[in-house]
Amino acid sequence: MQRAALFSGGDAQMAAGDLGELLVPYMPTIRVPKSGDRVYKTECAFSYDSPDSEGGLYVCMNTFLGFGREHIERHYRKTGQCVYLHLKRHAIEKVPGASGGALPKRRNAKLFLDLETNGDLNNDDFEYEDEAKLVIFPDHYEISLPNIEELPALVTIACDALLSAKSPYRKQDPDSWEEELQASKHAKTLVQLDNGVRIPPSGWKCSKCDLRENLWLNLTDGSVLCGKWFFDGSGGNGHAVEHYKETGYPLAVKLGTITPDGADVYSFDEEEPVLDPHIAKHLAHFGIDMLQMQVTENGLTDNDIKPRVSEWEVIQEAGVKLKPMYGPGYTGMKNLGNSCYLNAVMQAIFSIPEFQRAYVGNLPRIFDYSPLDPTQDFNTQMAKLGHGLLSGQYSKPPMKSELIEQVMKEEHKPQHNGISPRMFKAFISKGHTEFSSNRQQDAQEFLLHLINLVERNPVGSENPSDVFRFLVEERTQCCQSRKVRYTERVDYIMQLPVAMEAATNKDELIAYELKRREAEAARRPPPELVRAKIPFSACLQAFSEPNNVEDFWSSALQAKSAGVKTSRFASFPEYLVVQIKKFTFGLDWIPKKLDVSVDMPDILDINHLRARGLQPGEEELPDIAPPIVIPDDPKGILLTTLLILSYIDESSVMQLAEMGFPLEACRKAVYYTGNLGAEVAFNWIIAHMEEPDFAEPLVVPAFGDVASSGAAGLGAVGLDNQPPEEMVAIIISMGFQRNLAIRALKATNTNLERALEWIFSHPELEEESEPALAIMNTENNANANILAETGSEGPRIKDGSGRYELFGFISHMGTSTMSGHYVCHLKKEGRWVIYNDLRVCASERPPKDLGYIYFYHRIPS
Repeated sequence: MQRAALFSGGDAQMAAGDLGELLVPYMPTIRVPKSGDRVYKTECAFSYDSPDSEGGLYVCMNTFLGFGREHIERHYRKTGQCVYLHLKRHAIEKVPGASGGALPKRRNAKLFLDLETNGDLNNDDFEYEDEAKLVIFPDHYEISLPNIEELPALVTIACDALLSAKSPYRKQDPDSWEEELQASKHAKTLVQLDNGVRIPPSGWKCSKCDLRENLWLNLTDGSVLCGKWFFDGSGGNGHAVEHYKETGYPLAVKLGTITPDGADVYSFDEEEPVLDPHIAKHLAHFGIDMLQMQVTENGLTDNDIKPRVSEWEVIQEAGVKLKPMYGPGYTGMKNLGNSCYLNAVMQAIFSIPEFQRAYVGNLPRIFDYSPLDPTQDFNTQMAKLGHGLLSGQYSKPPMKSELIEQVMKEEHKPQHNGISPRMFKAFISKGHTEFSSNRQQDAQEFLLHLINLVERNPVGSENPSDVFRFLVEERTQCCQSRKVRYTERVDYIMQLPVAMEAATNKDELIAYELKRREAEAARRPPPELVRAKIPFSACLQAFSEPNNVEDFWSSALQAKSAGVKTSRFASFPEYLVVQIKKFTFGLDWIPKKLDVSVDMPDILDINHLRARGLQPGEEELPDIAPPIVIPDDPKGILLTTLLILSYIDESSVMQLAEMGFPLEACRKAVYYTGNLGAEVAFNWIIAHMEEPDFAEPLVVPAFGDVASSGAAGLGAVGLDNQPPEEMVAIIISMGFQRNLAIRALKATNTNLERALEWIFSHPELEEESEPALAIMNTENNANANILAETGSEGPRIKDGSGRYELFGFISHMGTSTMSGHYVCHLKKEGRWVIYNDLRVCASERPPKDLGYIYFYHRIPS
């Protein structure tokens, strides 16, 4: 590429004239960032290049997207945009002083880029210096900044606004935590009372009530008080807030969230979660030695129960010198603040060849055909993440030298290993209340969320998530009539219950529990942890045994009865994901974790769980839906009402009921969403589950009432002349096509009863609407729930043998899904590797018995 002279010297008047003339053709394309514009000045849209990278970052002066040196040409060719702001941060070695110490070497040491400090940088030997310049393509003319007097005013304003723009990841929604927490204004000057308070390792309780959950430690006086219920979904009486109002002490840390990486800190004064850069010192004031935990890297995740140290030590392989791994496939991921669940899942996902081929193998095509804003494209961001993990570009070993002096220098040279998945997390969690927050999440729920997005964003002819999909055959039996019903559903994860009753060390567990209670009552440190040892065979047996079906309605008896359900594999997936159901609920619905050891096998054979279908001698349950509670019907429309209700999709009702929702609520959800599938009905449940009549029986309004209420009840015809969706759904639930329902409602001024009469009086229109029905079905299938996918050819499965080999597992440390830490172990090139956020090392003692989610690959038969 031809490179022109730099416009930074020479005659000022000539330079000013030249620059003004040079920029005139491009002025219409240069914009000043406005409120709401996302400015990506810290990360490339296609890679993890940043101003810290060797080539720096180019920010488009029109779209404000950032591009690394390898990708800037693509954007220029696609958009024709010519003017970019090039940002570069230099790490400059300090000059030794006369006394041998390092003195700053200052040319222009101004830091105007809002970048994260490189943790590998030794600040005693290096300092930062930021550089900005305008670059004009295709000839790559460069104009050094600042150049205020020589540049047109619009350009100067645009550059200043871009450089001062806030992070694009900051949330505007006040109901969710910011993706990027800010340091509290109180952290640096926080006063801590020297009152001798020391926080014990266990036995915490609110000092103003008896609550032992959702407790917050005030960092000024050491008070332990309960929070409000809405802080994290758990219960509380608000004593922490009351204490702040009485004392003005602003900062509190949530007990149970303290990890080697930080803790959840809330500022009552600033009314938001914050960062406390001095959290280690503030906790040490009350005897919580977090600083030492960070140094030794084997600290507690919850500084509440001392035995949890062993869990952290075992899973993170603390106390063992682990050899760092570098190169393709050995790239770490930065923890963005409780984002370890995402890191662990994505490391496992991109160890699977099908995902590697789909995204990294198709990377050039995905990037070339990406939309104008690639930061908002799922496939682009998946390809970017996959390439970042697998290319080795961000996982390079420290440089070596034959000379001792050079070796010593290289040890302190800044290293830029690992990637920060900030852009990926911001996009993939968009619109999701929990994943878009800064709270810890369940890795299993995130895995399903990811699979859902993969399903909805096809890439190429083969969907990589097909490797996880399998069919489950569910056999439901009425215990009284002995009749059965066989159904199939799609699933992606095999969930194994923890068979606590099968523990092989029950006597030790009973003795430990007695000692633990005695220690808690005496406020002594708890005894050494005794973990329940559960045979894997017992968990597998518990999975295969019949389970009671709550609130079962027998179609054979036309009444409620006792029922049992048994699950088997109608097909086996290529990759089997096994979840050990360690999480349960305690008092007040607070999530708890079963701290158990399960002897997971390296070779797993589940061929004996293959479904067999209807057996000789078995009689099927009649295909009759449960009755509906119908109010008094003075207008004589009972028959028509029953006709509508008879079309409720019972399979969708059962799918929702199996998730644990009340049966009547499931029926209402399917009814009010017009049989559009389990996913739409699920969304209705989430939106209405707090209503007092949520689980009450379905009550169908009389048609006359519905029709007369018109706009008030179901909504008037909108500005787009479309009838209310609720009325359309009712007619669709009778089996009529959507376009016919809309036409009938429009012809009768959205009168439901007259619309039905209109349809019956125009039978010829039903035949004309067949093509429209095909289109509607296509749309519905595209938006169908991945857990209830159906179609003319059935769900996509890759059936085969049920014999598998373990190649990875994700482990959780902590007391619940709301806190703790996740680590991933993967078997690569014949050996186990531990992925602990940015740290990637050869594993010496993979804790296969303490995992939470296991990944198995089918052994070819």
